[in-house]
Amino acid sequence: MSNRIVIDLKFDPVAVRQALVTAFPDFEVINMANPANRERDLSGIAYAVCWNPDHDLFHRMPDLKVIFSGGAGVDKILAIPTLPKHVPIVRFVDDTLTNRMSEYVVLQCLTHLRQVSTYAAMQKRCEWRELEQPEAADLSVGIMGMGVLGQDAARKLQVMGFNVIGWSRTPKAIPGIETFDADGLDDFLGKTDILVGLLPLTAETTGIYNRTLFEKLRQGGALGKPVFINAGRGKSQVTADVIAAIRDGVLLAASLDVFEEEPLPASHPVWGEERIILTPHAAAASDERALFRLVERQIARFEAGEPLENVVNRTIGY
Repeated sequence: MSNRIVIDLKFDPVAVRQALVTAFPDFEVINMANPANRERDLSGIAYAVCWNPDHDLFHRMPDLKVIFSGGAGVDKILAIPTLPKHVPIVRFVDDTLTNRMSEYVVLQCLTHLRQVSTYAAMQKRCEWRELEQPEAADLSVGIMGMGVLGQDAARKLQVMGFNVIGWSRTPKAIPGIETFDADGLDDFLGKTDILVGLLPLTAETTGIYNRTLFEKLRQGGALGKPVFINAGRGKSQVTADVIAAIRDGVLLAASLDVFEEEPLPASHPVWGEERIILTPHAAAASDERALFRLVERQIARFEAGEPLENVVNRTIGY
């Protein structure tokens, strides 16, 4: 094998180029964002770092040994028809990504708790009026997806005083947090005032955040109606159902960072919803330098005969 590595990241190309200046000093880096590399012979190359890669990339890399995902999610990689069956896929798990996600989740929970959007609207009307204010301890935040990101967000929400419960497909015992598994979904939803979506995208989670699920959330809590926050995967939510649930009074409000189609079309009705806080898949953007440092460490482990870390289980999809 030659000491070459392929980079196919649909991130900001300038940020990727800057991060590559000091990354992989022992490798020739083939950045697929460079038009000159589009027709390169990629045989004999063992490693690829990808996020939303070109669908012919793996077909062009017959000697591929490890795929590194540029993010925590791997659904776009798993969906590629030419994905080699026996090549391990390594997820990006790093404190930079974890901390950013927790910052987003805590920010959105506090934003809805402290009624920031309502006060902003009152400011525009020059209306001076104090709203009735519950405290964090009056609310239960239910997190769907209790992996590394979910558990870190849960701990930081607890510091702020929120009661936190968690749901995952299989049972998990997490000190200080009441947890539910697949059989306990309805019980979990019935105790939840603010629902946080951090699930990976699988066949089972596609469209899981829908009208039927929202109607099972607790009504009459400290905020009056439940709130939905999604920073996981866009195709896990039915955005039309979120809008309808808000308009019909099933949900009080929502914070959405991900969508079924991205970039979000300018014609999409969600843009005009005052009770939806919208961000452009920015909750936990990958730090390219941290990503490349992780890849370097994992390559060193692999070449030393040590096991790779954070390898995707293809059977369950994460």
